Order: sequence, then structure tokens, then C-alpha cells
Amino acid sequence: MEKQYIYIVQASLELSKCKIGKTCDLERRLTEYNSMTGKSQENVYRFLFTCEVSDMATMEKDIKEQFKADRENKSREIYFYNSVKFENYVGFIKSHKLFKEEIFIKSEDKKEVVMIVKKTTPSLEERGLTHQGVMERAKRIKYDEFYTRYEDVEKEISMYNKSIWQNKTVFCNCDDAIDEDDRKTSAFVLYFKSHFKELGLRKLICIHYAGKVDLFNQGSKAYIAYISYTTDGENIYKDYPKNYDGSFDHPVSLKILKEEADIVCTNPPFSRSIDFWKIIIECGKKFLIISNIRIAIHSAYLPYFKNNQVWAGYNRVDYFLNPKRQLTDAAGHWYTNIPIDNRPKYERLKIMPLKNIPEEYKKYDDSKTLLVDNCYIPNNIKKPFAVSARPILNGLLENGYEIFNDKEYIPRINNKTQFSRVLVQKI
Repeated sequence: MEKQYIYIVQASLELSKCKIGKTCDLERRLTEYNSMTGKSQENVYRFLFTCEVSDMATMEKDIKEQFKADRENKSREIYFYNSVKFENYVGFIKSHKLFKEEIFIKSEDKKEVVMIVKKTTPSLEERGLTHQGVMERAKRIKYDEFYTRYEDVEKEISMYNKSIWQNKTVFCNCDDAIDEDDRKTSAFVLYFKSHFKELGLRKLICIHYAGKVDLFNQGSKAYIAYISYTTDGENIYKDYPKNYDGSFDHPVSLKILKEEADIVCTNPPFSRSIDFWKIIIECGKKFLIISNIRIAIHSAYLPYFKNNQVWAGYNRVDYFLNPKRQLTDAAGHWYTNIPIDNRPKYERLKIMPLKNIPEEYKKYDDSKTLLVDNCYIPNNIKKPFAVSARPILNGLLENGYEIFNDKEYIPRINNKTQFSRVLVQKI
């Protein structure tokens, strides 16, 4: 009888996701992945986990159902990936009644020949990664050379009531250029221009940054663009203030923020995120912005979440465009201080008594602090417990829980440092 396998595979240049699938031939499946037309030669696929099962079709179906909230697209086998999710995937597979035994596929250099041996889950080293490499990959957006995609702007803004924008001035203050050529125009500006009347905006203000990298091919001279509509049609006026660099914290930009803007909507540069957030929180204006997913557990931003000055928007942002208009992975999310109604992600929170949480999703660190994963949340303990960023992004703080302190929590198990979390507790 032909053997059946379930596998988890990942591409070396796509570390924010993985693929979970079934096959009867692991060697051929890996070869297929690495021979895909249009794939970069540097984007090498490697197995993260493989195992033999007694019924791969049923197992795959159960995996899809169990982790449907973690799937990128309902019709495909792509799943969101991080270390915690990987542990959850493997834990579920190994505890399934159809699981037989774990094996490990080891590539020989870059050859297509593979060798099958029994082994435990591969380490980062065996997967060709290091902790530093993973972190550098997650922080690659720090170079600030990335465009937000139009579809991500449209997807998020469409979730909010249109009355929010009525008669408001929107300020896009982080290199949101405008041009007659849409390819030289920020996605934020394109969206607000095309929906100006529908949203009932009063004015749109955007700025072009004169930095080292000219993302929108607008030249090295910074400007401020004012867009409005009258009975005569669209009016666009570009102002080029003397000694103006177009940065969000330039005195001219701050004056606009203070005196003219009602709502700020943009993607601030990753490398200056802390500075931007401090300004945007202190100005007291409404905002809808994109930042890294880790912000939800980062000490520099936790006070804002703790004091209810910001919360997650509706959607995550997994891809940006680089200057060559190529898709680039980056773990982003929308953040706002605009009220959220009927957040769909509430259903991902599995709030229940501690005893009902599966054992594989709860553990204690060396300080006896409870760590819970996979969006399981205990509702019957008084002590603080640690969660990843995901429950915060899914609206945990709107469901009777609060951040215990405003410092990132780094657990240790058997004296080994684990991935960062945040301490929360039931109100």
C-alpha cells in the first residue's frame, strides 16, 4: 500500500507563511515546489515538518478546519507562519488519531535528491535559519523603501462607516506623493481621490518626502499637495516651501497636522515608527495607520494600548511593493483610534475556563507564569498570563481584559528565552 504523508513546507524568502499539504511522494513534491515557473532561484523551499499518516485526505481536511482562521486563502493550502503557529500546527498533527510517525526530509546542498530519516522537528539551524536572520527578515521594512498596495488600503477603509470621513480633512503625511500617472501616486492618495465625493471629504492633503530614495519618481524636491473638489471639478495645488524636506516631523508638516488635519491615514516609515507614534498620539487627532505586528507587544507602544489610546484595525497587511513593484513580505497591521464595530476577528478568541484549554496550548514558564497560545484565553483566573500579539490584534482588550503592565514580557522555559509576549489579565 502506498505511503501517505502530511508536510509543512516554507520558502526561504517568504518567512511569514508556510504551506501545509498532503502527498504520496515527498521527494517529488519538494522538486515540484522548487521547479515552479516564475519562482526566484534564491527562493528555495524546504520542509519544516513531515510525517506519515494513515489517511492524508482526512488529515488535511481536519487541519484546514482546525486552522481556518490562520489560512491566507480558503481555496489554497497557505497558512500564516511564526514560531508559535508552527508549534500549534505540529502539535495538532502529532496528536491526531491518523498520525503514524514523524520523519525529516534533509536536502543535500541544493540538489533535488533528498534523504528520509527519522528525527524530531528540525531546528532553525537545520532549516538554514538563525534567530538573528528571522528577526532581520521581520525588520526588513526598516529601509522604508516600500509601497502600500491599493487593495490593502481599500480593504481596510471600506470597513468603517462613511460618516467618519464626512466633511473631514485627511492628511497623508509619510511620502504620499501625487501625480497624473497613477504609478507615481501613493495608494492612499489614489483611494481618497477616487472616493472623495463618496466619503464626503472636505480636503485631502499629502506630502512628498525628499529622501535618499525617490519611491514615486517625484524628484528630490519636497512638496505639499492640497486636493479638493468644487462644482468645477478636481483642484490640485502643490506647494514647495523653502527648506522643506517633506518629513512628518518637519515644522511645516506639524503645523498642518495641528491646524488643518482631522484624520491621519498613512504608512509611516518603519525606521522612525516610535517617533511617528509619539507625535500622532500626542496630537489628539484621529488616525488609521499601518505598522509592524510586533507593536502590539513592544514596550515602546504598550502604554498606548494600556491607556486605550490605540487599538488594532480590522486587517493585517502581509505584502508591500518594493521600488521594482515586486511583492515583498512584511508582517504589518492596521492600527487606529477610530471606534471598531463588530470586529470579525472576535470569533477567533477562544475564551473559556482554563481546564478546558487543550494542554498543548497552555504551559508555564520558569517564573510560573501561564503562557497560552492559539488565541485560547482563560476566563477564570485572576493572575496575569502571557499572550502573543495575535489575541491583542483580534480584540482581546475589548472583551473584558487589560494589559497588566506596559513592558514586553520575555518568558524563559528551562532557562531558555522564548518569543516575546505581553502580560494581560481579566478586568
